[in-house]
Amino acid sequence: MISYEYPLNEKMRTLLRLEDLFSKIELFMSRDSSYDHHAAVSTLFEILEVGCRADLKSELLQELERQRRVLSNLHNNPEISEAALNSVLSEIDQVSTQLLAMSGKTGQHLRENEWLMSIKQRAVIPGGTCEFDLPSYHFWQKQDFDKRREDLLSWLSPLLPLKTSSEIILRLLRENGKVFQFTAPQGTFQQMQGGRIAQMLRVSLSEDLACIPEVGANKYAINIRFICADYASKSTLFEQDVPFELTFCNLAT
Repeated sequence: MISYEYPLNEKMRTLLRLEDLFSKIELFMSRDSSYDHHAAVSTLFEILEVGCRADLKSELLQELERQRRVLSNLHNNPEISEAALNSVLSEIDQVSTQLLAMSGKTGQHLRENEWLMSIKQRAVIPGGTCEFDLPSYHFWQKQDFDKRREDLLSWLSPLLPLKTSSEIILRLLRENGKVFQFTAPQGTFQQMQGGRIAQMLRVSLSEDLACIPEVGANKYAINIRFICADYASKSTLFEQDVPFELTFCNLAT
Protein backbone atom coordinates (compact mmCIF):
# COMPACT_ATOMS: atom_id res chain seq x y z
CA MET A 1 0.00 0.00 0.00
CA ILE A 2 1.03 3.59 -0.59
CA SER A 3 -0.59 6.34 1.47
CA TYR A 4 -1.22 10.03 0.77
CA GLU A 5 -2.07 12.39 3.62
CA TYR A 6 -4.12 15.52 2.98
CA PRO A 7 -4.29 18.12 5.78
CA LEU A 8 -7.55 20.06 5.74
CA ASN A 9 -6.56 23.11 7.77
CA GLU A 10 -3.54 25.38 7.98
CA LYS A 11 -2.39 24.07 11.37
CA MET A 12 -2.11 20.50 10.09
CA ARG A 13 -0.36 21.68 6.92
CA THR A 14 2.25 23.41 9.06
CA LEU A 15 2.77 20.37 11.31
CA LEU A 16 3.19 18.02 8.35
CA ARG A 17 5.70 20.38 6.76
CA LEU A 18 7.67 20.53 10.01
CA GLU A 19 7.59 16.74 10.31
CA ASP A 20 8.95 16.37 6.79
CA LEU A 21 11.69 18.98 7.30
CA PHE A 22 12.87 17.61 10.65
CA SER A 23 13.03 14.10 9.16
CA LYS A 24 15.17 15.41 6.32
CA ILE A 25 17.57 17.39 8.47
CA GLU A 26 18.12 14.43 10.80
CA LEU A 27 18.97 12.26 7.81
CA PHE A 28 21.38 14.83 6.34
CA MET A 29 23.05 15.42 9.71
CA SER A 30 23.59 11.69 10.27
CA ARG A 31 25.78 11.49 7.17
CA ASP A 32 29.37 12.67 6.90
CA SER A 33 29.52 14.29 3.45
CA SER A 34 29.85 18.06 3.21
CA TYR A 35 27.11 17.96 0.55
CA ASP A 36 24.74 16.35 3.05
CA HIS A 37 25.63 18.97 5.64
CA HIS A 38 24.99 21.70 3.08
CA ALA A 39 21.56 20.14 2.53
CA ALA A 40 21.10 20.18 6.32
CA VAL A 41 21.86 23.91 6.44
CA SER A 42 19.38 24.56 3.63
CA THR A 43 16.74 22.52 5.45
CA LEU A 44 17.45 24.44 8.65
CA PHE A 45 16.54 27.65 6.81
CA GLU A 46 13.29 26.03 5.65
CA ILE A 47 12.44 25.02 9.23
CA LEU A 48 13.09 28.61 10.27
CA GLU A 49 10.65 29.90 7.64
CA VAL A 50 7.91 27.39 8.47
CA GLY A 51 8.34 27.63 12.24
CA CYS A 52 8.58 31.42 12.54
CA ARG A 53 4.81 32.03 12.52
CA ALA A 54 4.11 34.20 15.54
CA ASP A 55 1.09 32.14 16.62
CA LEU A 56 2.59 28.68 16.08
CA LYS A 57 3.99 28.20 19.58
CA SER A 58 0.73 29.28 21.22
CA GLU A 59 -1.26 27.00 18.89
CA LEU A 60 0.94 24.06 19.82
CA LEU A 61 0.62 24.79 23.54
CA GLN A 62 -3.16 25.11 23.27
CA GLU A 63 -3.48 21.83 21.37
CA LEU A 64 -1.19 20.00 23.77
CA GLU A 65 -3.21 21.27 26.73
CA ARG A 66 -6.45 20.23 25.00
CA GLN A 67 -5.10 16.73 24.42
CA ARG A 68 -3.78 16.53 27.99
CA ARG A 69 -7.28 17.26 29.33
CA VAL A 70 -8.89 14.70 27.01
CA LEU A 71 -6.36 12.00 27.87
CA SER A 72 -6.52 12.72 31.60
CA ASN A 73 -10.20 11.80 31.51
CA LEU A 74 -9.26 8.29 30.37
CA HIS A 75 -7.73 7.32 33.70
CA ASN A 76 -9.35 4.21 35.22
CA ASN A 77 -10.77 3.22 31.83
CA PRO A 78 -10.36 -0.60 31.71
CA GLU A 79 -9.74 -0.48 27.96
CA ILE A 80 -6.79 1.89 28.35
CA SER A 81 -3.29 0.98 29.50
CA GLU A 82 -2.45 3.21 32.44
CA ALA A 83 1.27 2.91 31.72
CA ALA A 84 0.86 3.98 28.09
CA LEU A 85 -1.49 6.80 29.08
CA ASN A 86 0.89 8.12 31.75
CA SER A 87 3.77 7.95 29.26
CA VAL A 88 1.92 10.14 26.73
CA LEU A 89 0.84 12.61 29.44
CA SER A 90 4.45 12.83 30.62
CA GLU A 91 5.60 13.55 27.06
CA ILE A 92 3.01 16.30 26.75
CA ASP A 93 4.04 17.88 30.06
CA GLN A 94 7.73 17.79 29.14
CA VAL A 95 7.38 19.32 25.69
CA SER A 96 4.93 21.96 26.97
CA THR A 97 7.57 23.03 29.49
CA GLN A 98 10.17 23.16 26.70
CA LEU A 99 7.90 25.26 24.49
CA LEU A 100 7.22 27.70 27.32
CA ALA A 101 10.97 28.01 27.84
CA MET A 102 11.46 29.16 24.22
CA SER A 103 11.81 32.89 24.80
CA GLY A 104 11.54 35.51 22.10
CA LYS A 105 10.73 34.92 18.48
CA THR A 106 11.17 31.37 17.20
CA GLY A 107 14.59 30.95 15.61
CA GLN A 108 15.91 34.29 16.88
CA HIS A 109 19.27 32.66 17.66
CA LEU A 110 19.62 31.93 13.93
CA ARG A 111 18.58 35.41 12.83
CA GLU A 112 21.20 36.91 15.14
CA ASN A 113 23.91 34.80 13.51
CA GLU A 114 25.16 37.11 10.76
CA TRP A 115 27.26 34.36 9.19
CA LEU A 116 24.27 32.01 8.82
CA MET A 117 22.07 34.82 7.53
CA SER A 118 24.64 35.66 4.86
CA ILE A 119 24.46 32.03 3.72
CA LYS A 120 20.65 32.09 3.81
CA GLN A 121 20.65 35.21 1.65
CA ARG A 122 22.88 33.57 -0.96
CA ALA A 123 21.11 30.19 -0.78
CA VAL A 124 18.05 31.50 -2.63
CA ILE A 125 20.24 32.25 -5.67
CA PRO A 126 20.85 29.23 -7.95
CA GLY A 127 24.46 28.22 -7.29
CA GLY A 128 24.78 31.16 -4.91
CA THR A 129 26.75 29.30 -2.24
CA CYS A 130 29.79 28.48 -4.39
CA GLU A 131 33.19 28.85 -2.75
CA PHE A 132 33.94 32.13 -4.55
CA ASP A 133 30.66 33.60 -3.21
CA LEU A 134 31.08 32.38 0.37
CA PRO A 135 34.69 31.44 1.10
CA SER A 136 34.02 31.22 4.85
CA TYR A 137 31.24 28.71 4.18
CA HIS A 138 33.61 26.77 1.93
CA PHE A 139 36.10 26.71 4.81
CA TRP A 140 33.39 25.40 7.18
CA GLN A 141 32.50 22.64 4.72
CA LYS A 142 36.15 21.52 4.73
CA GLN A 143 36.17 21.05 8.51
CA ASP A 144 35.97 17.61 10.11
CA PHE A 145 32.46 16.17 9.78
CA ASP A 146 32.13 15.83 13.57
CA LYS A 147 32.79 19.56 13.95
CA ARG A 148 30.20 20.37 11.29
CA ARG A 149 27.68 18.05 12.93
CA GLU A 150 28.31 19.70 16.30
CA ASP A 151 27.59 23.11 14.78
CA LEU A 152 24.45 21.84 13.07
CA LEU A 153 23.16 20.39 16.32
CA SER A 154 23.81 23.65 18.18
CA TRP A 155 21.77 25.55 15.57
CA LEU A 156 18.97 22.99 15.50
CA SER A 157 18.62 22.20 19.22
CA PRO A 158 16.63 25.32 20.21
CA LEU A 159 14.03 24.37 17.58
CA LEU A 160 13.60 20.76 18.71
CA PRO A 161 10.55 21.48 20.94
CA LEU A 162 8.69 22.27 17.70
CA LYS A 163 9.69 18.84 16.40
CA THR A 164 8.64 16.96 19.53
CA SER A 165 5.32 18.76 19.95
CA SER A 166 4.47 18.27 16.26
CA GLU A 167 5.31 14.57 16.54
CA ILE A 168 3.02 14.11 19.55
CA ILE A 169 0.07 15.92 17.99
CA LEU A 170 0.41 14.13 14.66
CA ARG A 171 0.76 10.76 16.40
CA LEU A 172 -2.44 11.36 18.36
CA LEU A 173 -4.15 12.56 15.18
CA ARG A 174 -3.18 9.43 13.23
CA GLU A 175 -3.98 7.04 16.08
CA ASN A 176 -7.47 8.53 16.28
CA GLY A 177 -8.18 7.81 12.60
CA LYS A 178 -11.25 5.89 11.44
CA VAL A 179 -10.64 3.67 8.41
CA PHE A 180 -13.22 2.92 5.71
CA GLN A 181 -13.02 0.82 2.54
CA PHE A 182 -14.31 2.37 -0.68
CA THR A 183 -14.11 1.93 -4.44
CA ALA A 184 -13.88 4.86 -6.84
CA PRO A 185 -15.88 3.86 -9.96
CA GLN A 186 -13.97 4.85 -13.07
CA GLY A 187 -11.50 6.77 -10.94
CA THR A 188 -13.91 9.19 -9.22
CA PHE A 189 -15.35 9.23 -5.72
CA GLN A 190 -17.65 11.58 -3.83
CA GLN A 191 -19.08 11.40 -0.34
CA MET A 192 -21.41 13.93 1.23
CA GLN A 193 -20.30 15.03 4.69
CA GLY A 194 -23.39 16.50 6.27
CA GLY A 195 -21.38 19.32 7.85
CA ARG A 196 -18.70 17.05 9.35
CA ILE A 197 -15.08 17.20 8.22
CA ALA A 198 -11.83 15.67 9.38
CA GLN A 199 -8.63 17.54 10.15
CA MET A 200 -6.68 15.22 7.86
CA LEU A 201 -7.54 12.54 5.31
CA ARG A 202 -5.35 9.58 4.42
CA VAL A 203 -5.90 7.80 1.11
CA SER A 204 -4.22 4.39 0.83
CA LEU A 205 -4.18 2.20 -2.25
CA SER A 206 -2.18 -0.60 -3.80
CA GLU A 207 1.23 0.34 -5.20
CA ASP A 208 0.29 -1.75 -8.24
CA LEU A 209 -2.27 0.85 -9.28
CA ALA A 210 -0.52 3.46 -11.46
CA CYS A 211 -2.57 6.38 -10.20
CA ILE A 212 -2.47 9.11 -7.58
CA PRO A 213 -5.37 10.74 -5.72
CA GLU A 214 -6.37 14.37 -6.04
CA VAL A 215 -8.45 15.32 -3.02
CA GLY A 216 -10.85 18.19 -2.53
CA ALA A 217 -12.80 18.43 0.71
CA ASN A 218 -14.98 20.77 2.72
CA LYS A 219 -17.64 20.31 5.39
CA TYR A 220 -20.20 19.38 2.73
CA ALA A 221 -18.41 16.84 0.53
CA ILE A 222 -15.21 14.93 -0.19
CA ASN A 223 -14.21 14.59 -3.82
CA ILE A 224 -11.38 12.32 -4.95
CA ARG A 225 -10.16 11.92 -8.51
CA PHE A 226 -7.55 9.30 -9.28
CA ILE A 227 -5.11 10.59 -11.89
CA CYS A 228 -2.80 8.53 -14.08
CA ALA A 229 0.73 8.51 -12.66
CA ASP A 230 2.21 9.60 -15.97
CA TYR A 231 5.19 11.90 -15.46
CA ALA A 232 5.47 12.82 -19.12
CA SER A 233 2.06 14.34 -19.77
CA LYS A 234 -0.60 16.45 -18.09
CA SER A 235 -3.06 14.91 -15.66
CA THR A 236 -5.56 12.48 -17.12
CA LEU A 237 -8.25 10.56 -15.27
CA PHE A 238 -7.45 6.94 -14.36
CA GLU A 239 -10.61 5.45 -15.86
CA GLN A 240 -10.68 2.22 -13.87
CA ASP A 241 -12.34 1.21 -10.63
CA VAL A 242 -9.95 1.99 -7.78
CA PRO A 243 -10.33 0.21 -4.42
CA PHE A 244 -8.85 2.31 -1.60
CA GLU A 245 -8.85 2.98 2.12
CA LEU A 246 -9.98 6.37 3.36
CA THR A 247 -8.98 7.32 6.90
CA PHE A 248 -10.65 10.25 8.66
CA CYS A 249 -8.19 11.66 11.21
CA ASN A 250 -9.39 13.98 13.96
CA LEU A 251 -7.85 15.00 17.26
CA ALA A 252 -9.97 14.10 20.26
CA THR A 253 -11.96 16.99 21.72
